[in-house]
Amino acid sequence: MSILVAGAGGFIGGQLVKSLEEDGHTVRAVDCKPAHNWYYRSATAENLIADLKEKDACSRATKGIRKVYNHAADMGGMGFIENNKALCMLSVLINTHLLLASHENSVERFFFASSACIYPNYRQKDTDIEALKELDAYPAMPEDGYGWEKLFSERMCRHFREDFGVSTRIGRYHNVYGPYGTWDGGREKAPAAVARKIALAVITGQREIEIWGDGEQTRSFMYIDDCIKGTQMLMNSDFSEPINIGSDEMVSINQLVDTVEEIAGIKLKRSYKLDAPTGVRGRNSDNTLIREVFGWAPSVKLLDGMEKTYRWIYDQVKARAEGRQFVAAL
Repeated sequence: MSILVAGAGGFIGGQLVKSLEEDGHTVRAVDCKPAHNWYYRSATAENLIADLKEKDACSRATKGIRKVYNHAADMGGMGFIENNKALCMLSVLINTHLLLASHENSVERFFFASSACIYPNYRQKDTDIEALKELDAYPAMPEDGYGWEKLFSERMCRHFREDFGVSTRIGRYHNVYGPYGTWDGGREKAPAAVARKIALAVITGQREIEIWGDGEQTRSFMYIDDCIKGTQMLMNSDFSEPINIGSDEMVSINQLVDTVEEIAGIKLKRSYKLDAPTGVRGRNSDNTLIREVFGWAPSVKLLDGMEKTYRWIYDQVKARAEGRQFVAAL
């Protein structure tokens, strides 16, 4: 099957390309980043560099394609999305033009990678939050910028399905992490940032770690393997409503640091940057619906996933400290 992965040069997109090829599919991989900045670049996929915010680029990318996975977006961790709201919202052009091109080129199925950031802020004000159900999205008050773009694009997917017959699927991701992802530079998310800071402490001998906020804010974190499995399971199903794809193992950021310290065999003094961006106070995935529909939910424990993630990031940090470049192959 000919499949388009938009955002294939990114963390999730790259691992999706690898998984699809292992399953025997023919993949067209598209990203706007230069080839040397792709997280994974298949030797056998049709790799294209194109800006999918442009309608013509989307038309070319979807020709001859049966399925589209849209993971293309300008995004990052909380520090990025709170300070780049306009850039995040411009990603709506990608989904708009990909949906139009998919309709014009008779694409059979379209997956949109949405986010838990679509959930209303008023439901996420406490650390001991009630897990978020799919129906909690409305009345809407999502994360400003990034969350609004994702929610608007969800509605477009719905109406392209209802009005034009484009068979859309919507997965609401909750904090995806794992090896081979962004671990520095400002776009990294909490698991990678914590792993990098602790790896640096181990390598340099420093004994302090800076934590954004008071460390009591809560989240759930989904390992990349669960993300890829849930994504393909949804894409290949007949279920067309938005659905959570996320772990329901909620922890505080302090507990996340505890976990990585345990893996690294180190204990650090903690300093708290109380004026740093932290996002909502608490967030967790309610997995009732995904269990009812698929008899499955993300299940990789944080300790197990962070063990693999920390080891990979440690190797990156150590290589940089020694003046060399190290990126283990996928």
